[in-house]
Amino acid sequence: MPTGLPPALKALLAQLAGAALAFGAGRSGLLPAGIWPLVTVQAAGATLAAIALRSAPWWRWIHLGFLPLVVAAVQIRIAPGWYLAAFVGLALVFWSSFRTQVPLFLSNRRTAAAVAELLPRGRPGRLLDLGSGTGSLLRPLARLRPDCSLEGIESAPAPYALSLLLSRHQPTISLARGDFFQIPWSDYDMVYAFLSPVPMHQVWHKACAEMRPGAMLVSNSFPVEGVEPDSVVEVGDRRRTRLYCYIPAGPAYRQKSGITGG
Repeated sequence: MPTGLPPALKALLAQLAGAALAFGAGRSGLLPAGIWPLVTVQAAGATLAAIALRSAPWWRWIHLGFLPLVVAAVQIRIAPGWYLAAFVGLALVFWSSFRTQVPLFLSNRRTAAAVAELLPRGRPGRLLDLGSGTGSLLRPLARLRPDCSLEGIESAPAPYALSLLLSRHQPTISLARGDFFQIPWSDYDMVYAFLSPVPMHQVWHKACAEMRPGAMLVSNSFPVEGVEPDSVVEVGDRRRTRLYCYIPAGPAYRQKSGITGG
């Protein structure tokens, strides 16, 4: 099966496959009368096609619920304004997730405690949270390590606005809205990422090119494919969270890998 297709094309192909399966099942006479048997077959077929196309796991749930929700909405006659409101709300929360394939993940307090232990001891440290969301890592971390400077960058408007509101009384937290690939990482002792498998190669490339010797890249749940972490921290929470800790090599690695900058 092709795996290098754009996510939007995979989604379209999965929906078409589900529709073809439902059409065939309906023509065969195997299904009971009514629209819902056809909807169920289409949703199941689209979900199986998404799995075969190796779409990201959350796409499976989207395909499973897409047509049933559309049909249900039509049957109960929801006013059109609610669709617009839902679209705007989702856009404000997820923003560029469709393009980047990085959903909104929230770090928990146990993860913040584990990250606090990884920050430098005996001196103020500086941390950058990539895609900081609502500030769920930064706020508890600021209480645990008040000596450290904590910075977050988030592209989605709604989580960014909420993080500003919730952290307004924590002076060690600094927040910005934008693309974390467009800012330098050279001044940080730690760069924290809770993203998805998709951007991790690019994250690693930038970390090796820009982070100073001894600085640490910490990835929550998603290791860098093909790169052995320097250590792995078992957080011990209900998610069974793992923190993959890397200390990107210095100039020798950059020269060997053809990476410039930093």
